[in-house]
Amino acid sequence: MYNQKVMDVFANPQHMGEVENYNAIGTVGNEVCGDIMQITMRINDDGIIEDAKFKTFGCAAAVASSSTATGMIIGKTIEEALQLTNKQVIEELEGLPPQKIHCSVLAEDAIRAAIENYEQNRAKK
Repeated sequence: MYNQKVMDVFANPQHMGEVENYNAIGTVGNEVCGDIMQITMRINDDGIIEDAKFKTFGCAAAVASSSTATGMIIGKTIEEALQLTNKQVIEELEGLPPQKIHCSVLAEDAIRAAIENYEQNRAKK
């Protein structure tokens, strides 16, 4: 079902856990399959994502998408991270089965939710 790249990332995920002293958090889920994805980030005053980590409850595609997406945004600006699409995550993973595309969408949505959380918190200050 999964290609070798997805299996390798699933077996050896990067950026797993929670960012210490995070200032952005986004949690999303898919009611149909039960996947839950949380991404935490530390964003500096210049709008650069210094660190990003994930916690995911889900299948191999969900874990691989989370790991890949967080790796793709570290060091990027908020604006650059908001440009990340699920299609780019799928390309980086060298493909996902059609029934698992929603996992890459969850990763995109979790990043957007975390950035929205960050911007809401900054607006309150």
